[in-house]
Amino acid sequence: MIDRYTRPEMGLLWEPESKFGKMMEVEIAVAEVQAALGMIPRNAAKEIRKKARFSVKRIHEIERETKHDVIAFVSNMAENIGPAGRYVHYGMTSSDVLDTAFSLQVRDAGQELMTGFDRLEKALKEKIRRHGETLCAGRTHGMFAEPTSFGLKMGGFLAELRRNRRRVETALDGLMICKLSGAVGTYSSQPPEVEMKVARKLNLHPETIATQVVPRDRHAELIWSLSLTGAGLERLSVELRHLQRSEVAEVTEGFTKGQKGSSAMPHKKNPISAENITGLARLLRGYAFAASEDVALWHERDISHSSVERVVFPDAFIVLDYGLHRMATLMENLDVNEKRMLENIESSQGQLFSSHVLLAMVDKGLSREQAYAHVQRLCHSLGRGDHLRKKLLEDAETKKLFTAKQVEEIFSGRKHKKSMKQLTRRLL
Repeated sequence: MIDRYTRPEMGLLWEPESKFGKMMEVEIAVAEVQAALGMIPRNAAKEIRKKARFSVKRIHEIERETKHDVIAFVSNMAENIGPAGRYVHYGMTSSDVLDTAFSLQVRDAGQELMTGFDRLEKALKEKIRRHGETLCAGRTHGMFAEPTSFGLKMGGFLAELRRNRRRVETALDGLMICKLSGAVGTYSSQPPEVEMKVARKLNLHPETIATQVVPRDRHAELIWSLSLTGAGLERLSVELRHLQRSEVAEVTEGFTKGQKGSSAMPHKKNPISAENITGLARLLRGYAFAASEDVALWHERDISHSSVERVVFPDAFIVLDYGLHRMATLMENLDVNEKRMLENIESSQGQLFSSHVLLAMVDKGLSREQAYAHVQRLCHSLGRGDHLRKKLLEDAETKKLFTAKQVEEIFSGRKHKKSMKQLTRRLL
């Protein structure tokens, strides 16, 4: 997925250098807290901070022999530090450093992800401001329903984006966990005080009750929140794809100079970004399912979650980051065809206003059942070139109820615009 929408900022956060860098940060913090509590010599902690470094190449060399990435990492750190290196990883098990460092890695990725939320929200707001009163056909079941505005349509997607952002932020906070409770979570090798002080140092929360690992419901919640955000992007993508269909043609994705839509058909302008984002959402749902499978580990833990997380977390963050920025680009360059929207409204032959005709007839004294049957009959009798407005003025019964001015008001859209203006103003 290397193209102009891929952002190296997110990808770099999941490289080995970033992972081992966070692990080193945890090891240094633990050593300093342990020294302050008298568990290891103060000079050892100073040496660890001063000389701590690692080489990904060297770690991989050691791992080829040990078949254990954390042991390889700790060994590499220790050999760089010297005699004080024996206090690196003191009283810890592998998952202590892995899970705590993972929280730091996820925090950075979460902060980077917010740039995509910010950019897409800005793009949606611009469309809402510009098209808050741009009337277009609202559709249910894919059929004409009532008039809405393009700005109000986008307002619903903005509200959903904000909900998804809150979900992601909540789930991110739920994974900001420091876990230093040892092999099966009993603090047998170092007291809970170490975990509390390291958590404070790293701006994390101590785990309530851990096994050998941080419970994986936290991880699943985060991936599900990313997946729900993807579903929101997909909902917007599907809307834009439908609006770009040739027979609708109310919006068009930006088309750059030299771009081609088909190798065979020169006229084509395809909804490629919206289709691409639809596909990305499918990936995210798959990752959410895999993350849910990781929750039920054997006893205090097994290692079945590890291989899954090494794939789904980098991929999910990179995919969603890509999707947010690609959707933002789509929205920033989206061409909104206001003329076509009005043409489509007119092509409904006034039926988009049938519910308002119904209400107006009820206001004139008819029962709802009488009014419904009468409006339905008029709508279903519309021929080519007919309009419901004209039918009302010609029909023997309805022309007794309404003046031409009253009929014109029903079909003016002013009521719709007034309420939509209030809604978009409230949203913005």
